Amino acid sequence: MITGIYFSGTGNSRYAAETFCKELNTKNVCSIEDKNATDLIRKSKTIIFAYPVQYSAVPKIVQDYITDNKELWKNKYVFVIATMALFSGDGAGCLGRLLKKYGARIIGGLHLKMPDSICDEKVLKRSMEKNREIIKQAEIKIKKSARRFKDHNPTKDGLGTLDMLAGLFGQRLYFGNNAKKNSDRLSINADKCIGCGKCEKLCPMKNIKLLEGKAVPSDKCTQCYRCVNTCPKQAITLFGKEVIEQGTIEKYL
Repeated sequence: MITGIYFSGTGNSRYAAETFCKELNTKNVCSIEDKNATDLIRKSKTIIFAYPVQYSAVPKIVQDYITDNKELWKNKYVFVIATMALFSGDGAGCLGRLLKKYGARIIGGLHLKMPDSICDEKVLKRSMEKNREIIKQAEIKIKKSARRFKDHNPTKDGLGTLDMLAGLFGQRLYFGNNAKKNSDRLSINADKCIGCGKCEKLCPMKNIKLLEGKAVPSDKCTQCYRCVNTCPKQAITLFGKEVIEQGTIEKYL
């Protein structure tokens, strides 16, 4: 049995996992946040694991899920899909090495350029047309990779030694520590916040609470940008000081 699992802040990795698994004719696809995920993994021989790379490293929430469920991975065959805005070097390899530590067998990898979820930094924003073209190209790449997977010749993006060096010296050596721990940088503008509670419900880390009708962050942010991209009043920022343009995967399909 093949199961697709993913962690996704704004939908990129979810889209990748669902599209890949659709090509494999499997409907077993769910988020690691889903209470059924561990049971599906336990019952499956092969896992398609999609996640968003941060600084050529694995986000804290994904690291924790793997280590907290370390008994699940022994002798599992895992194909890693790494989604990214520009470059990761060895995104698939980062997750693969962590999974191998707990007995998984990494059978392939796929790197996908996707729309950037960091919506509070102007320099990283692309036009609507560009993001839609990125999605089209990603879909083509996913389908080609899935066909190779079915032919027992899986793609190996990000799994080589040169890939590892590119990820290490390109980003991880300088910024990798940002993904190893939860962040306390999330900021919520109390004047803009209307206390709708959407961010509190969506946060995968339970990092946001409503206090006296206002959303208040803690120090457990995994930097997925889900809340920043979905706040109806654009009251939340993480790296920048103001939201430039919000976007989730549905906007570009």
